[in-house]
Amino acid sequence: MRRIAIVAFALASSAAASFAQQWEFGGMAGAGFLSNVNVSGTAGSATAGFKPGGVFGVFVGQNLYTHFSGELRYAYMQNDLHIKTGSTDDTFSGNAHVLHYDLVWHTAREGSRMQMFVAAGGGLKVFRGTGTEASYQINQRFGYMTKTQQLKPMASVGAGVRFTLSSHVYLRAEFRDYITPFPKDIITPAPNTKFGSILNDFVPMVSVSYEK
Repeated sequence: MRRIAIVAFALASSAAASFAQQWEFGGMAGAGFLSNVNVSGTAGSATAGFKPGGVFGVFVGQNLYTHFSGELRYAYMQNDLHIKTGSTDDTFSGNAHVLHYDLVWHTAREGSRMQMFVAAGGGLKVFRGTGTEASYQINQRFGYMTKTQQLKPMASVGAGVRFTLSSHVYLRAEFRDYITPFPKDIITPAPNTKFGSILNDFVPMVSVSYEK
């Protein structure tokens, strides 16, 4: 993650020094579908994670070279916490904030109304439990969902397509995977219980942007 941050800073500094390059501003909306992790221990087995929810965000990008752009992106995600065993699914309100910088490779844009692209980068994700804590939770023998927040490093990978709507307006359809360590301060394992370690957040989204 440190290496990604250094590369992102170097690209951003280089971009700021060149006023001739194009800037793109956009807003996006989609849905997040998070993977669950397996839970195992003396109490048996279960799954823990976050329920699907809406995603809304903004981004600013700069066309650095013929096939490369850099983008700074922010997203708000509404994803409730849950621990599930059998037919019992215990939930707790929650959301997350994501901030990351990506390097984007795209097909040539000159004279084309459609461009394919792939993206990779890194940043941070803040997980937040926002529900009301209680002295008893249905699946507390596996873990306990808390009203707190936790910051985790995040890798971002994705791909999509950009369509030209007018001379300066574009429509995107893309798919992202935000990869983080599992936030065990938000969903805390019970004693003698083991949680999986990696969480994937699969996010299909669409966006509209303006380029100047």
